[in-house]
Amino acid sequence: MEVTRLSKRNHYEEIAEQLKRLILDGKLKVGDKLPSTKDMSEQFGVGRSTMREALSALKAMGYIEIRQGGGCTVISSAPVSAPVELPELETLRMNRETLLELLEARHALEVSNASIAAEKATPEDIALLQGLVREMEAAIGDDLEGERTDLLFHLTLAKATHNSIMLRLFESIVGQLETVIRDIRRVEIYANHSVAERLYSEHLAIFEAVSERDAAAASQRMKAHLEHVVSNLMRYL
Repeated sequence: MEVTRLSKRNHYEEIAEQLKRLILDGKLKVGDKLPSTKDMSEQFGVGRSTMREALSALKAMGYIEIRQGGGCTVISSAPVSAPVELPELETLRMNRETLLELLEARHALEVSNASIAAEKATPEDIALLQGLVREMEAAIGDDLEGERTDLLFHLTLAKATHNSIMLRLFESIVGQLETVIRDIRRVEIYANHSVAERLYSEHLAIFEAVSERDAAAASQRMKAHLEHVVSNLMRYL
């Protein structure tokens, strides 16, 4: 597999983009198995945690399947629909008011997602969410893994609504918001052991409400979770 070795650390977006391009160009075909995480991390010149982040991003985009115990297989070569464009996000770092509005939009969206998912999630969705909650518990104190499992939990919840518009809104609003606040979040939330433990408990509570088909409890627990996250972020924004 021909790839370009990276010169910057923790650039999982670049790795994901390179692999995506190999898939779209037909150099990696549906059914092909990717090299091991160890081999790819050596090829790209990055750590395994960074490589896992890139693979998780590709999985979230629907290009690959990650099987238990390792092993990644290409499952789609179709381009993913472009997210809704929000031009004002280009100046988000300089515009605190827009950032606050985006946080407010995320709050409304994800509280609704939790409620809808509680009603429409399939057994497969429930199993995926349960697996992510377990991974999140094991990742307490590991900032990169904590970030990865957190983002995938919310993405999986959005997919569990089985509403393509809700999913696209999530990808366009939340995905770009998380990119903007990544540095603050990674250091002040995931690397803080006590905060990470509380986040795990909050995600577990959301999962339990969804698995019990309790829409009211799921939305209320998501609301409390997001209020906690925003209260941590507001000290640094």
